[in-house]
Amino acid sequence: MVPGVDSITVVSLQEKGIDSVVDWFGRHQQSFYALGWFYLRNPQQMEELFYRSIVKVHNELPRYKRETSFEIWVASIFIEICRELSQDDDVRLASDEAASHQDLFHALDQLPKEEKEAMVLTYGTGFSQEEAANILRVSQDKMKELLFSGTQSVRRQLCGSPFNGCKEYQKNYIDYLEKTMERPEKIEFEIHLYECAECQEDLAAFQDVTMMLHHAEWMSDLPGPIDFIAKIKERLAEKENHRKQKFKKRKKVALIFASVFALLMGTGFFTGAFANVYYGWTEENEQLRAFLQKDLGERMNLEAESDGVKIRIKGVVADDYQTLVFYEIEDTNEDKQFVMNFEEGLFIENEMEIMKQDIYPRFHPPDLKAEMNKKGKNTFYGVVGLRPLEEDSGVIKLNVERIQELVPDGHEAMLGFGYRSNGFKTGDWKFEVPVTKQPAIEYELNEKAEIEGIPIRLDKLIMAPTTTLLEYGIPMEGQGKRIDRIHFGNLEVDNVKVRPDQFGGGYNYLQPEANWQILQMYFDSFLGEEPEDVTVQFESVYFSFEDHKSIELDANQQYPQTFEYAGSTISIDKIEIGQPTTIVISNHEVENREFETLHLNVVSEGENEHEPISIGMETEGVIVDKNGVQYDMKSPTFDYEKIEQPRHFITDIILMLDGNKVIPNRLDLYGYTSMKYLDDRVKISLD
Repeated sequence: MVPGVDSITVVSLQEKGIDSVVDWFGRHQQSFYALGWFYLRNPQQMEELFYRSIVKVHNELPRYKRETSFEIWVASIFIEICRELSQDDDVRLASDEAASHQDLFHALDQLPKEEKEAMVLTYGTGFSQEEAANILRVSQDKMKELLFSGTQSVRRQLCGSPFNGCKEYQKNYIDYLEKTMERPEKIEFEIHLYECAECQEDLAAFQDVTMMLHHAEWMSDLPGPIDFIAKIKERLAEKENHRKQKFKKRKKVALIFASVFALLMGTGFFTGAFANVYYGWTEENEQLRAFLQKDLGERMNLEAESDGVKIRIKGVVADDYQTLVFYEIEDTNEDKQFVMNFEEGLFIENEMEIMKQDIYPRFHPPDLKAEMNKKGKNTFYGVVGLRPLEEDSGVIKLNVERIQELVPDGHEAMLGFGYRSNGFKTGDWKFEVPVTKQPAIEYELNEKAEIEGIPIRLDKLIMAPTTTLLEYGIPMEGQGKRIDRIHFGNLEVDNVKVRPDQFGGGYNYLQPEANWQILQMYFDSFLGEEPEDVTVQFESVYFSFEDHKSIELDANQQYPQTFEYAGSTISIDKIEIGQPTTIVISNHEVENREFETLHLNVVSEGENEHEPISIGMETEGVIVDKNGVQYDMKSPTFDYEKIEQPRHFITDIILMLDGNKVIPNRLDLYGYTSMKYLDDRVKISLD
């Protein structure tokens, strides 16, 4: 079973932020990796599974209820995202890495989803029946039925023979083997076993299958997940750095209000267009105004007050990709500005019922430079992104429990876009927000490109009111090299530059097809007329290179010791046996270095040679710009926004092997990640 977490640890997770959630997953990655592997067999999807799970656990921490244990709550979220990303029921092993237990994996793959989940949770990852039932939200009786029918199916596939025992006693097998039967029932069952040879044979076969599944040996055949946590940390660090970039001032729209107003009074009032256009010109919120001028979205004026702070919902713009809620927050007691944040204190009461769960909301940073936010010290205009609706319309029950204070740019207390550290105000603001989705225009593309010999598909361009999306495909496999992700520059639409999403949520992984990974890249809205000319810019690309090398480790030798890999000299600085055992690896020469991050694992042999090692990882690194200039991220003068196309080189890796004085035997290197700069443009046809 996954180690427990007490309430103090949960509070610590909340206080320390997402890094502590990453570390928690890092300590328990083997069990969760095994669980995820039964849903997904693609490394890219496995990385996305861990990434989404970490983000969602962090976001949902304020709503964690301690009626259930923390690990059960996390597992429930993890399985929910597994289901979202999983392929069809006929998923097969994607490689031969689990060859020695392929029959067992194959047998489990044939089970119906409910049986498979019950078997993997109970026997594969070690949750108790009661815990597994809570995670799957079924009764304990239903759980026993799933385990029994699943075990029957596995036995038939592995041995080709059915269970022939007495049916009225088969229901007792699980409780008897788990030693949970009441004494009178146990005595009655054992008397029957003594007299019934068929049930004896049946029970023995049933026990063989459960012991096979309980045994940890099959888990050692799973590919090592060690590089996932490091890559996820990179993604989160990149997201946070992007969040710290400042918006440039938006161009002011020149208005001659008097003449426009007179024109509207003379024509628009009688055509029914008066309200939309009039409010489009007069709306104070500059972002909302742009949508209203195009007759997109709905204007409203919902208000709630708590402890002297008024929140007003000013308008909503929604489509199939996100729901934008424009708001105004006024502090009637003090000269303070507050912002709403989806990740901090905002709760959709009916989210599971009316919203799509497979799309994560985009981040919309507060625009402190906007003229509307300079007018008053106690009022802030902002926008928050929510998930899209399942249906064409609905009512969102929006509850705001906490808002965060903003401070002037350059203030010492500023974090990110002006969030004050620990500057939260709690309250109770509730709204029922009517929403109607706006349609999008989709253009089917048939464009192909190539990046360093690897083909790229450009499949679809989607022009939605709130965003522009480019759907594209990259090969899932490659001969020693594959593309992990592409960084796009601006889309050029009819000579207008449409910026890529710089603040997270820029990639949406769709269902793979025929060895292609399908993704969507988000860009800003294009509010012009129907486009004619569109150009896609590739700015950089992240590759994963396969390059196997094994280094023998001996804790009795003197360290540091060096070895050559991928054109660089890497040092094993220290091996220290303890609780945990620590291995320190470094490479500080980053000039002309081929890789940013290594994909590696540690193998321990001896008495527990087949038992998976739980490994934690800490890293340090430097940022290097396109011109090769290095930047210390810890420096007080470090300014990420001024760095041109930065690369993040890992210079120090600290591996922590959980357990009682685990002795490492071998360091396995599988490959590495490398970013390449591009300046490629592809013109796409919308015919």
